[in-house]
Amino acid sequence: MSTPPGPADSWQEVDTTPIKAVPVRHYGRWIAGVIIVFVAFIVIRSVVTNSALQWPVVGEYLFDGRIINGLRNTLLLTVLSMLIGIVGGVLLAVMRLSPNLLMSGAASIYIWLFRGTPLIAQLVIWNFLALAYPKIGLGIPFGPTFISWDTNTLINQFVASLLGLGLNEAAYMAEIVRGGLQSVDSGQLEASSALGMSRGKTLRRIILPQAMRVIIPPTGNETISMLKTTSLVVVIGYFELFVSAQTIYSQNYKTVPLLIVAATWYLFMTSVLTIVQLYIERYFARGTSRATAQRNKWGSRMLGFRFGSGGSGSGGSVQ
Repeated sequence: MSTPPGPADSWQEVDTTPIKAVPVRHYGRWIAGVIIVFVAFIVIRSVVTNSALQWPVVGEYLFDGRIINGLRNTLLLTVLSMLIGIVGGVLLAVMRLSPNLLMSGAASIYIWLFRGTPLIAQLVIWNFLALAYPKIGLGIPFGPTFISWDTNTLINQFVASLLGLGLNEAAYMAEIVRGGLQSVDSGQLEASSALGMSRGKTLRRIILPQAMRVIIPPTGNETISMLKTTSLVVVIGYFELFVSAQTIYSQNYKTVPLLIVAATWYLFMTSVLTIVQLYIERYFARGTSRATAQRNKWGSRMLGFRFGSGGSGSGGSVQ
Protein backbone atom coordinates (compact mmCIF):
# COMPACT_ATOMS: atom_id res chain seq x y z
CA MET A 1 0.00 0.00 0.00
CA SER A 2 1.56 3.28 -1.13
CA THR A 3 1.87 6.23 1.17
CA PRO A 4 0.40 9.58 -0.04
CA PRO A 5 3.01 12.21 -0.74
CA GLY A 6 3.72 14.47 2.21
CA PRO A 7 4.79 18.13 2.27
CA ALA A 8 8.42 17.22 1.76
CA ASP A 9 7.67 15.18 -1.37
CA SER A 10 5.57 18.02 -2.86
CA TRP A 11 8.36 20.54 -2.26
CA GLN A 12 10.83 18.34 -4.15
CA GLU A 13 8.58 18.24 -7.21
CA VAL A 14 8.47 22.08 -7.63
CA ASP A 15 10.38 23.38 -10.67
CA THR A 16 13.01 25.84 -9.43
CA THR A 17 14.17 26.94 -12.87
CA PRO A 18 14.60 30.77 -12.90
CA ILE A 19 11.88 32.60 -14.79
CA LYS A 20 13.18 34.48 -17.81
CA ALA A 21 11.38 37.77 -18.47
CA VAL A 22 11.28 38.67 -22.15
CA PRO A 23 10.69 42.42 -22.60
CA VAL A 24 7.92 43.50 -24.93
CA ARG A 25 9.16 44.91 -28.22
CA HIS A 26 7.65 48.36 -28.73
CA TYR A 27 7.83 48.51 -32.51
CA GLY A 28 5.35 51.40 -32.67
CA ARG A 29 7.72 53.54 -30.62
CA TRP A 30 10.59 52.76 -32.95
CA ILE A 31 8.52 53.66 -36.02
CA ALA A 32 7.29 56.90 -34.40
CA GLY A 33 10.84 57.81 -33.42
CA VAL A 34 12.16 57.25 -36.94
CA ILE A 35 9.37 59.40 -38.40
CA ILE A 36 10.08 62.22 -35.93
CA VAL A 37 13.82 62.14 -36.63
CA PHE A 38 13.17 62.21 -40.37
CA VAL A 39 10.74 65.15 -40.14
CA ALA A 40 13.13 67.02 -37.81
CA PHE A 41 15.98 66.50 -40.28
CA ILE A 42 13.87 67.85 -43.17
CA VAL A 43 12.80 70.93 -41.19
CA ILE A 44 16.29 71.73 -39.88
CA ARG A 45 17.85 71.27 -43.31
CA SER A 46 15.22 73.54 -44.85
CA VAL A 47 15.82 76.26 -42.27
CA VAL A 48 19.61 76.10 -42.45
CA THR A 49 19.87 76.04 -46.24
CA ASN A 50 17.18 78.63 -46.96
CA SER A 51 19.01 81.68 -48.31
CA ALA A 52 15.93 83.89 -47.84
CA LEU A 53 16.43 83.72 -44.06
CA GLN A 54 19.77 85.56 -44.45
CA TRP A 55 21.64 83.98 -41.56
CA PRO A 56 24.68 86.29 -41.92
CA VAL A 57 22.35 89.25 -41.28
CA VAL A 58 20.95 87.45 -38.23
CA GLY A 59 24.45 87.07 -36.82
CA GLU A 60 25.23 90.70 -37.59
CA TYR A 61 22.27 92.09 -35.63
CA LEU A 62 22.03 89.48 -32.86
CA PHE A 63 24.15 91.62 -30.50
CA ASP A 64 23.38 94.99 -32.03
CA GLY A 65 23.24 97.82 -29.49
CA ARG A 66 19.60 98.64 -30.30
CA ILE A 67 18.59 95.00 -29.89
CA ILE A 68 20.42 94.74 -26.54
CA ASN A 69 18.79 97.97 -25.36
CA GLY A 70 15.36 96.61 -26.28
CA LEU A 71 16.22 93.33 -24.56
CA ARG A 72 17.15 95.21 -21.39
CA ASN A 73 13.86 97.08 -21.41
CA THR A 74 11.94 93.84 -21.98
CA LEU A 75 13.60 92.18 -18.98
CA LEU A 76 13.00 95.25 -16.81
CA LEU A 77 9.32 95.35 -17.76
CA THR A 78 8.96 91.62 -17.13
CA VAL A 79 10.55 91.69 -13.67
CA LEU A 80 8.76 94.80 -12.41
CA SER A 81 5.39 93.80 -13.89
CA MET A 82 5.59 90.36 -12.30
CA LEU A 83 6.52 91.89 -8.93
CA ILE A 84 3.45 94.11 -9.13
CA GLY A 85 1.37 91.15 -10.26
CA ILE A 86 2.56 88.78 -7.52
CA VAL A 87 2.23 91.27 -4.67
CA GLY A 88 -1.14 92.47 -5.96
CA GLY A 89 -2.28 88.90 -6.58
CA VAL A 90 -1.50 87.83 -3.02
CA LEU A 91 -3.35 90.83 -1.59
CA LEU A 92 -6.35 90.27 -3.86
CA ALA A 93 -6.47 86.55 -3.06
CA VAL A 94 -6.43 87.21 0.69
CA MET A 95 -9.11 89.87 0.24
CA ARG A 96 -11.30 87.56 -1.81
CA LEU A 97 -11.06 84.82 0.82
CA SER A 98 -11.82 87.28 3.60
CA PRO A 99 -15.12 86.88 5.49
CA ASN A 100 -15.57 90.65 5.11
CA LEU A 101 -18.04 91.09 2.26
CA LEU A 102 -16.73 94.53 1.30
CA MET A 103 -13.15 93.26 0.92
CA SER A 104 -14.12 90.12 -0.97
CA GLY A 105 -16.52 92.09 -3.16
CA ALA A 106 -13.90 94.72 -4.03
CA ALA A 107 -11.39 92.01 -4.96
CA SER A 108 -13.96 90.21 -7.09
CA ILE A 109 -14.85 93.40 -8.98
CA TYR A 110 -11.14 94.17 -9.60
CA ILE A 111 -10.53 90.67 -10.97
CA TRP A 112 -13.69 90.84 -13.09
CA LEU A 113 -12.73 94.22 -14.53
CA PHE A 114 -9.10 93.52 -15.42
CA ARG A 115 -9.68 89.99 -16.71
CA GLY A 116 -12.72 91.07 -18.69
CA THR A 117 -11.03 93.78 -20.75
CA PRO A 118 -8.23 93.28 -23.33
CA LEU A 119 -4.73 94.05 -22.12
CA ILE A 120 -4.02 96.10 -25.23
CA ALA A 121 -7.00 98.34 -24.38
CA GLN A 122 -5.73 98.78 -20.82
CA LEU A 123 -2.31 99.84 -22.11
CA VAL A 124 -3.87 102.46 -24.36
CA ILE A 125 -6.10 103.75 -21.56
CA TRP A 126 -3.16 104.19 -19.19
CA ASN A 127 -1.13 105.91 -21.91
CA PHE A 128 -3.92 108.39 -22.67
CA LEU A 129 -5.20 108.81 -19.12
CA ALA A 130 -4.45 112.53 -19.33
CA LEU A 131 -7.38 112.93 -21.71
CA ALA A 132 -9.75 112.11 -18.85
CA TYR A 133 -7.65 113.31 -15.91
CA PRO A 134 -5.22 116.10 -16.91
CA LYS A 135 -3.89 116.29 -13.33
CA ILE A 136 -3.52 113.75 -10.54
CA GLY A 137 -3.45 115.11 -7.00
CA LEU A 138 -3.51 114.21 -3.32
CA GLY A 139 -5.79 115.91 -0.86
CA ILE A 140 -9.03 115.68 1.04
CA PRO A 141 -11.95 114.13 -0.90
CA PHE A 142 -14.32 116.87 -2.05
CA GLY A 143 -11.92 119.35 -0.44
CA PRO A 144 -8.60 121.06 -1.10
CA THR A 145 -5.79 119.39 -3.04
CA PHE A 146 -2.41 119.53 -1.33
CA ILE A 147 -0.19 118.38 -4.19
CA SER A 148 -0.82 117.55 -7.84
CA TRP A 149 1.10 116.37 -10.89
CA ASP A 150 0.62 116.69 -14.61
CA THR A 151 -0.68 113.31 -15.77
CA ASN A 152 1.38 113.25 -18.97
CA THR A 153 4.54 113.90 -16.96
CA LEU A 154 3.70 111.40 -14.22
CA ILE A 155 2.54 108.56 -16.48
CA ASN A 156 5.02 108.32 -19.32
CA GLN A 157 5.27 105.37 -21.72
CA PHE A 158 7.29 103.25 -19.30
CA VAL A 159 4.91 103.85 -16.38
CA ALA A 160 1.87 103.24 -18.60
CA SER A 161 3.42 99.94 -19.75
CA LEU A 162 4.19 98.96 -16.16
CA LEU A 163 0.70 99.79 -14.91
CA GLY A 164 -1.02 98.03 -17.77
CA LEU A 165 1.03 94.84 -17.52
CA GLY A 166 1.37 94.70 -13.72
CA LEU A 167 -2.21 95.48 -12.74
CA ASN A 168 -3.59 93.12 -15.36
CA GLU A 169 -1.27 90.36 -14.15
CA ALA A 170 -2.41 90.90 -10.54
CA ALA A 171 -5.93 89.80 -11.52
CA TYR A 172 -4.66 86.50 -12.92
CA MET A 173 -2.21 85.92 -10.08
CA ALA A 174 -5.03 86.46 -7.58
CA GLU A 175 -6.84 83.40 -8.92
CA ILE A 176 -3.63 81.35 -8.94
CA VAL A 177 -2.84 82.28 -5.34
CA ARG A 178 -6.43 81.70 -4.26
CA GLY A 179 -6.34 78.20 -5.76
CA GLY A 180 -3.07 77.51 -3.94
CA LEU A 181 -4.41 78.73 -0.60
CA GLN A 182 -7.56 76.66 -0.93
CA SER A 183 -5.50 73.55 -1.72
CA VAL A 184 -4.17 73.50 1.86
CA ASP A 185 -6.25 71.42 4.26
CA SER A 186 -8.57 73.64 6.27
CA GLY A 187 -7.81 71.55 9.35
CA GLN A 188 -4.40 73.21 9.59
CA LEU A 189 -6.05 76.61 9.85
CA GLU A 190 -8.27 75.31 12.63
CA ALA A 191 -5.28 73.76 14.43
CA SER A 192 -3.29 77.00 14.27
CA SER A 193 -6.27 78.93 15.60
CA ALA A 194 -6.51 76.47 18.48
CA LEU A 195 -2.85 77.17 19.27
CA GLY A 196 -3.58 80.88 19.47
CA MET A 197 -1.85 81.92 16.25
CA SER A 198 -3.20 84.99 14.51
CA ARG A 199 -4.65 84.77 11.01
CA GLY A 200 -1.71 86.69 9.53
CA LYS A 201 0.91 84.53 11.22
CA THR A 202 -0.93 81.38 10.15
CA LEU A 203 -0.96 82.61 6.57
CA ARG A 204 2.78 83.45 6.56
CA ARG A 205 4.13 80.42 8.42
CA ILE A 206 1.76 77.58 7.63
CA ILE A 207 -0.58 78.18 4.70
CA LEU A 208 1.62 80.02 2.17
CA PRO A 209 4.68 77.69 2.43
CA GLN A 210 2.48 74.71 1.58
CA ALA A 211 0.47 76.57 -1.02
CA MET A 212 3.67 77.49 -2.86
CA ARG A 213 3.86 73.93 -4.23
CA VAL A 214 0.64 74.64 -6.12
CA ILE A 215 1.34 78.31 -6.86
CA ILE A 216 4.87 78.06 -8.32
CA PRO A 217 4.17 76.11 -11.57
CA PRO A 218 1.43 78.44 -12.92
CA THR A 219 3.38 81.47 -11.68
CA GLY A 220 6.37 80.35 -13.72
CA ASN A 221 4.09 79.95 -16.70
CA GLU A 222 2.71 83.46 -16.14
CA THR A 223 6.27 84.85 -15.98
CA ILE A 224 7.17 83.26 -19.30
CA SER A 225 3.92 84.56 -20.76
CA MET A 226 4.66 88.04 -19.40
CA LEU A 227 8.05 88.04 -21.12
CA LYS A 228 6.31 87.66 -24.47
CA THR A 229 3.33 89.84 -23.59
CA THR A 230 5.63 92.83 -23.16
CA SER A 231 5.69 93.03 -26.96
CA LEU A 232 2.17 94.49 -26.77
CA VAL A 233 3.60 97.80 -25.54
CA VAL A 234 4.34 98.48 -29.20
CA VAL A 235 0.84 100.02 -29.34
CA ILE A 236 1.98 102.89 -27.10
CA GLY A 237 5.45 103.18 -28.62
CA TYR A 238 7.62 101.99 -25.73
CA PHE A 239 11.00 100.73 -26.88
CA GLU A 240 11.45 97.04 -26.10
CA LEU A 241 12.87 94.02 -27.93
CA PHE A 242 10.20 93.62 -30.59
CA VAL A 243 9.97 97.38 -31.18
CA SER A 244 13.76 97.55 -31.57
CA ALA A 245 13.62 94.82 -34.23
CA GLN A 246 10.79 96.66 -35.99
CA THR A 247 12.76 99.91 -35.91
CA ILE A 248 15.77 98.30 -37.56
CA TYR A 249 13.94 96.41 -40.32
CA SER A 250 11.86 99.48 -41.15
CA GLN A 251 15.15 101.16 -42.06
CA ASN A 252 17.06 98.38 -43.82
CA TYR A 253 14.08 96.25 -44.98
CA LYS A 254 15.69 93.08 -43.57
CA THR A 255 12.38 91.98 -42.09
CA VAL A 256 12.81 88.22 -41.85
CA PRO A 257 16.31 88.11 -40.29
CA LEU A 258 15.38 90.79 -37.74
CA LEU A 259 12.30 88.83 -36.72
CA ILE A 260 14.52 85.77 -36.30
CA VAL A 261 16.83 87.83 -34.06
CA ALA A 262 13.90 88.82 -31.83
CA ALA A 263 12.55 85.25 -31.76
CA THR A 264 16.00 83.90 -30.86
CA TRP A 265 16.29 86.19 -27.84
CA TYR A 266 12.74 85.35 -26.73
CA LEU A 267 13.53 81.64 -26.95
CA PHE A 268 16.75 82.08 -25.01
CA MET A 269 15.07 84.02 -22.20
CA THR A 270 12.13 81.64 -21.92
CA SER A 271 14.56 78.71 -21.74
CA VAL A 272 16.43 80.35 -18.86
CA LEU A 273 13.16 81.08 -17.05
CA THR A 274 12.05 77.48 -17.53
CA ILE A 275 15.24 76.19 -15.89
CA VAL A 276 14.85 78.64 -13.00
CA GLN A 277 11.24 77.54 -12.54
CA LEU A 278 12.34 73.90 -12.41
CA TYR A 279 14.79 74.55 -9.58
CA ILE A 280 12.25 76.62 -7.63
CA GLU A 281 9.69 73.82 -7.97
CA ARG A 282 12.23 71.31 -6.66
CA TYR A 283 13.01 73.57 -3.71
CA PHE A 284 9.39 73.84 -2.59
CA ALA A 285 8.72 70.15 -3.32
CA ARG A 286 11.31 68.96 -0.80
CA GLY A 287 10.03 66.19 1.45
CA THR A 288 7.13 65.26 -0.83
CA SER A 289 6.55 62.54 -3.39
CA ARG A 290 6.69 65.22 -6.11
CA ALA A 291 10.41 65.74 -5.44
CA THR A 292 11.08 62.07 -6.17
CA ALA A 293 8.89 62.10 -9.24
CA GLN A 294 10.69 65.11 -10.68
CA ARG A 295 14.03 63.33 -10.43
CA ASN A 296 12.77 60.48 -12.60
CA LYS A 297 12.79 60.61 -16.35
CA TRP A 298 9.02 60.65 -16.48
CA GLY A 299 8.85 62.71 -19.65
CA SER A 300 10.30 60.02 -21.87
CA ARG A 301 8.02 57.38 -20.32
CA MET A 302 4.89 59.47 -20.85
CA LEU A 303 5.78 60.17 -24.46
CA GLY A 304 6.63 56.54 -25.06
CA PHE A 305 10.03 57.08 -26.67
CA ARG A 306 12.10 54.71 -24.57
CA PHE A 307 13.87 52.81 -27.31
CA GLY A 308 15.14 50.21 -24.88
CA SER A 309 12.99 47.34 -23.72
CA GLY A 310 14.37 46.87 -20.23
CA GLY A 311 13.78 48.74 -17.03
CA SER A 312 10.67 49.42 -15.02
CA GLY A 313 7.59 50.69 -16.76
CA SER A 314 8.53 49.20 -20.15
CA GLY A 315 6.40 46.09 -19.82
CA GLY A 316 7.35 42.51 -20.49
CA SER A 317 6.16 38.96 -20.92
CA VAL A 318 7.21 35.91 -18.95
CA GLN A 319 8.29 32.70 -20.55
